[in-house]
Order: sequence, then structure tokens, then C-alpha cells
Amino acid sequence: MGWLDRLTGQAQALMDARALMESSRSAEACVAFEHVIRTSDDPYVRADALVQRLSALLNLGRTAEYAVAVDRAFDAARDINEPYLHGHLHALAALAAHHQGAFDRCVTHLVQSSRALGAAPDVDRETAWGWHDLAMAYSYLSFHGYALSAIERARQLGNASGIPEEIFAAPGIRLRNAVALDHHGDTDGCLRVLRDIGSDLAKFVRSGRAARLRPSSRVAYGYALARLAALGEPVQLPSGAPEAARLMIDGGDSARARDLRQLGVVCLAIAADKPAEALVRLEAAMVSAETLGAAEEPRLRSVAYTWAGDHAAAHRADRYAFRLATRRNDRLRDLYVDGIAARLDQEEMRRTAAQYAGEALTDPLTGLANRRQLDLYVADMVGRGERAVVMVCDLDGFTSVNTIHGHHSGDLVLQRVAGVVNRVMRRGDFVARYGGDEFVVVLPRATRVEAAEVARRITVAIAAEEWESLVPGTPVGVSVGYAEVGGSGPGLREALGTAFEIADRELRDAKARARPGR
Repeated sequence: MGWLDRLTGQAQALMDARALMESSRSAEACVAFEHVIRTSDDPYVRADALVQRLSALLNLGRTAEYAVAVDRAFDAARDINEPYLHGHLHALAALAAHHQGAFDRCVTHLVQSSRALGAAPDVDRETAWGWHDLAMAYSYLSFHGYALSAIERARQLGNASGIPEEIFAAPGIRLRNAVALDHHGDTDGCLRVLRDIGSDLAKFVRSGRAARLRPSSRVAYGYALARLAALGEPVQLPSGAPEAARLMIDGGDSARARDLRQLGVVCLAIAADKPAEALVRLEAAMVSAETLGAAEEPRLRSVAYTWAGDHAAAHRADRYAFRLATRRNDRLRDLYVDGIAARLDQEEMRRTAAQYAGEALTDPLTGLANRRQLDLYVADMVGRGERAVVMVCDLDGFTSVNTIHGHHSGDLVLQRVAGVVNRVMRRGDFVARYGGDEFVVVLPRATRVEAAEVARRITVAIAAEEWESLVPGTPVGVSVGYAEVGGSGPGLREALGTAFEIADRELRDAKARARPGR
């Protein structure tokens, strides 16, 4: 039984809205999904509609709504044990994070999507579409090998559930691969891939299936033909095949289709030996760097200058395109390094948590000890007559993270902070999440001088994290306060109260220092 078969009441409305999506009528689909959300109290129906609405918003490029839409979809799906739903949602959340420039959040969603979809037991249309959207997310982040594997899995599931081959033609995936090769100087490789895309289109034309291509596929085929022509190699298609311009016009209402149409007109002007017109159109183009990469516009500018005979300008534009392309690769390499560090942090947290029994003692979000385990730990320590310093870490800027990027992003920030704090602790120190954006560290047998050094390390480590790739535009900091506990001194409650007061004072002082004129 497929996913839609389990939905009651509004299944037909959801199927009709999906049909609008498949024909690239995303604005109408979005309205249809919103109607289902307003009129249904079935948690499965609402979760499905919220996930599909997120997909429509992504197609339309309504970036201001991404954060709230992702949060609403995750809230609705949280208690539903359905691998397809979670896999599809993570794939869409990866696309949203990519558009927001949050690369490490994007990769986290990609991994979670692949795992969830791989665990889906049903061979049905919905799971096939989940793999399709995961392939798109991989492709936009330049993981072209992963994208090709995911779209092949989508085709296998689609074929088994009766989806025609042309529906999952997905020329856009190979198109992004082709232009990436060109951006890195492998124009021959780019031409080979573009020729293969043209051959696929010719196959659909000869078999009479070209009219059944999805609009998003048609615009990608059109751009591939135009890009080939701009590179001096027009494709000979069978009689009756639509021209590149016609294919791009029929590309639907998505933001990516609009971008390809603008760049496609530039390519056709170059191919028509009108480089001056192409350069004027490039200056006027309003295109997202996420559609084909930031390097595509300067690369087309280089091609136009070459046709105009201005080889010096062409060389400058080519060098700039290459720098943009390699800068993206550098960011991805940094992301993998950060990912490995985060994995090691998580393993260390699990080893620490394993010393204490039961899920009731562990914070489920961060894997750290929770408030109850903190109480037990300090009571046991004081009972043995030991002293310690209790330290409170209160995050700065966390409210802005939740407001701007949504609570799901806030959860990722808390997980990152937990790993960072755990990483800089001394052997034998104890770390707990106290609640909200507050963390507590217990430093057994520490002096105040040692506590000051730990506080400094925490502050520096949090400030050194690369928050821009996770929550762009919202830096995260920390205020730290500490007090002694144990022996004949104050108990945990009194020490925590003192530590919180000091942390609050540090936060106020930091804000005062940041004001203009201070």
C-alpha cells in the first residue's frame, strides 16, 4: 500500500495538487495545498500537504517563506513514522538550506534524506518522487555523482510503479554537470554531456513522447541546445523537433525555469553572431547563482567576448568564472572537514552519556546530560565531600536564529554548540544542557583560575565556529558565568543562581560594548 493510499478524506485533492506540480503549475498547486491544510485535521493529510507546499514554494523561489515552511513541515511530520515522508522532507529542506547559503545544514539534510528513503518499504510513486527531489538537491550542491545515482533509483522505482520514462528524464541534472565541467576548463567534457542530452531529446522526439516531457525538462533541454549552439556546435534534431527557444518558453512557472530562459536567450544571441546583444542581455539578467552556479554568467560573458574578437576581455571573464567555480569547491572541502569534526564531537558526547543510565537522563536533541542527570551528578559529588566550579553558558543571538531561520535551524545550532563545548572540556569535566539555550558545565576540583581558562576556551571556540554556513547573517556567541559548589559552601541551586547572574551581567556588558560610540 502506497503513502497516498493511507490518507483519508483529501487524497484526491492531494493527487490533483500533485498533478499541478508535475505540470510546473506550482503557484496553483501551492493554493491547493494551503486549502487542504486549512480544511483538514488529519495529521497524515496535513503533514503531506505541508511537505508538498514546501516543494511548491521552492519551485516558485519564494525564499522569504522557506524557514517557516520547513519548520511547519517538520513539526507536522515529527510524530509520523513514515520513512518516505521524512526522506522527501529532508530532501526539500536540503534545497531550502542550499538557497539560504547554509551548506553544512544542507549536507546534513541530504544524508538524512538518503537514509530515510533507503528505508522506505514501499515501491510507489511517492517514494520515486522523493528520490527525484533528492537527486535535484544533490545536483544543485554540485554532488553530481550522487545526483546521477539518486535519479537512477528514482527511475527504477518509477518504472516499477508505472511512471513513464520521460517523466524522470531529468536533463537538468546532466546540464548542471555539463556546465560545471565547462566552468573548470573542461569544455570538451561539457560538449560530450550536452551532446548526450541532445541525443536523449532526439530519442523522445522519434518515439513521439516529446510532448509528454515535463515543463521543467523541456526548459533544461532547450538550454542544453542553446548552450551547445553558443559553443559553436548546433544539434541536428529529427524533423518536427521543437527548437531551443520554443522548449524554453514552455518551461513552466518555476524560478529556475525563468533563470534558464534568461540565460538561454543570451546563448541564442551568441549563436546568432550577436555578441553585443548577448552582453547587454547578460547585464540585464536577474539570475540566481544557485540555478547553474555563480560561474555561468561570467563564462557566457567570456564566450560572447570571444565571438566579438575581444580575447583579452574573454580571458579575464574566463579567469573570473574559474575562480568562482573553484571557490565553491573550497567551501565544500571545508564543509567536509567541519562534518568530520562534528562526527567526532558526537562520538565523544555519546561516550560521556554512556556513563549514565537511561534515556531519562539524556537530552534527546544534543545527546548531553539533562537537568536531572546534572542534579544527580552534583548531589553525588557533594555527598563525597568534593568541591567544584559550576559554569553556565548562555547563548547570545539564539533568539535571532529562531526568528530568522526557524526552530529547526535553532536545533542544529544547539547541537553544534553542544559539540563545541564538549570538545574543549578537560578530562573528567561534566557537560549538560540545562534548558533552552543554556548549558551547564561542572569542573570537579577546579580553582577559579582554572575555571576562567575554561570559560575563555569556550568563548573563543564558539566565536571561531563558521556560523555563516549554518545560519547566514546571524552570528552566535556565548556569555559565561561560574560559581563554586560543594563542601560547606553553597549547594547547586545557589551556585547556579550566582552563575546565571554573572552570565546575564556578561551578556549585558557585551551588548553595551557593542553599541556605537563605546
